[in-house]
Amino acid sequence: MRNHNIHLLMVSAVLLVISLSCSILWPAVQPKSATYENCTPATNVIQPASPAAMGYPLTVTDDLDRQVTIHHLPQRIVSLAPSNTEILFALGLDDRIVGVTDYCDYPTTASTKAKVAGFSTPNMEKLVSLQPDLIVGTAIHEKTVLPALEKLGYTVYIATGQSIDAIENDISVLGKITGSTARAEDVLSRMNAKIKSVTDRTKNLTDAQKPRVLYVYWYDPLWSMGAACFINDVIEQAGGINVFENDFEKAKSVSLESVLSKNPQVVIVSGMGTSGDAVFKAIKSERRLSPTEAWSNNRIYKISDAALIERPGPRIANGLIELAVTIHPELFGVK
Repeated sequence: MRNHNIHLLMVSAVLLVISLSCSILWPAVQPKSATYENCTPATNVIQPASPAAMGYPLTVTDDLDRQVTIHHLPQRIVSLAPSNTEILFALGLDDRIVGVTDYCDYPTTASTKAKVAGFSTPNMEKLVSLQPDLIVGTAIHEKTVLPALEKLGYTVYIATGQSIDAIENDISVLGKITGSTARAEDVLSRMNAKIKSVTDRTKNLTDAQKPRVLYVYWYDPLWSMGAACFINDVIEQAGGINVFENDFEKAKSVSLESVLSKNPQVVIVSGMGTSGDAVFKAIKSERRLSPTEAWSNNRIYKISDAALIERPGPRIANGLIELAVTIHPELFGVK
């Protein structure tokens, strides 16, 4: 654990340097009292565009290729996913967010909002009582929740964030929907500066220079990520090769035998919720993984905050930096 703590300190130092050099004022992992608003200079306050200037009604396409018509500037917004909540707060919409999920914990102000949903199923009675004029959901709501909300006549935008580009598109579209276009552009500019700080270092790596990376977020059984998801995109941009990118899409349980056959050179552990330490310790102590290069070379790492890399929102740029520094410390001056 001592080596792991030293690693986290070095990663934090690199994150700080990159943030300062990019003139990005929100830290990689914000203190619990921080919000997106107080990370923006007072001299650079961006006011939402007027409804008239936005030209309502307007129609946008969400991540399910649905045409969504916004009839007026949304004033009462409900978020059904922590990632969406982070996007909405980043857009400066604190005063218009009326409902979130039990798992929306960033920024800390989110915890003061009414709770209308758990992991996947909203409390419809409570949601209706909030009288939302915009609901922002995600892919998990496609089959049952979305049809129910549409039947009730609600305006619903689905943000799935399957890649970094898709995450940025959701930020842009939600900025347009909510009259916060300028704020969205500011958020994207900050994100792209961080992303560029990584890709400028990794874009010319040959395949031979890219280590095979196993991403683990659960243990017993092991769960990993394949293609067609933003985590695969992050691993690629960080200069690694996802060992399961050609085997399946999105999340799936994998056997120890399949992991051994892939022989990962780096293992990244996130862990859902507060389970990160338990998953990390289990992987570190799993002697059946000893034949892998990652295990024998002590290259098993835990992400400092799983939300940085598992939520498709603005902080994904911070997760990318942490992953890149972990995979390629030599590119960032870390020994």
